[in-house]
Amino acid sequence: MLFTETALQGAYIIDIERKEDSRGFFARTFCDREFAALGLEITNVQCSIAFNHKKGTLRGMHYQAAPATEAKLVRCTQGAIYDCIVDLRPDSPTYLSHICVELTADNHRALYIPEMFAHGYQTLDDNTEIAYQMNKSYAPGYERGLRYNDPILDIQWQLPVSEISRKDLEWDLLETVLIK
Repeated sequence: MLFTETALQGAYIIDIERKEDSRGFFARTFCDREFAALGLEITNVQCSIAFNHKKGTLRGMHYQAAPATEAKLVRCTQGAIYDCIVDLRPDSPTYLSHICVELTADNHRALYIPEMFAHGYQTLDDNTEIAYQMNKSYAPGYERGLRYNDPILDIQWQLPVSEISRKDLEWDLLETVLIK
């Protein structure tokens, strides 16, 4: 695997290294030793998938508050997404900064998201599926979110939003909350 650290310290884009022959290719998508060598925690405690029918669907921006913070490894297994993360670590030099990366079934790219990062994505194709690996079990009482169109974040989504949950539309704006 090829790990590329993003502008947000601790967040990595992970590309596969293909071993190709006449049958196709084989590639490793996870190795605990390679993650540990970079100090990345991704003990697989929980794995999930999300399927989205419509291009333009937006999910996010979600995170888990302390003491239930979670790290994620996200990969698009069908279709394509524009995946965005926001640094919510108050002591970080990139606090409230974000990066976005295109993850597709064709590029086989993954995004490692450290604890205390908000995460969201927009589907770029119909019938898109995303696979998640998390280092902690979901704790509903600690679920939090940021508004996808918060002016402080100024995330430039790729498409008009075609589908979004009521909950994701109703997260408070950053100017009205203190993130801890």
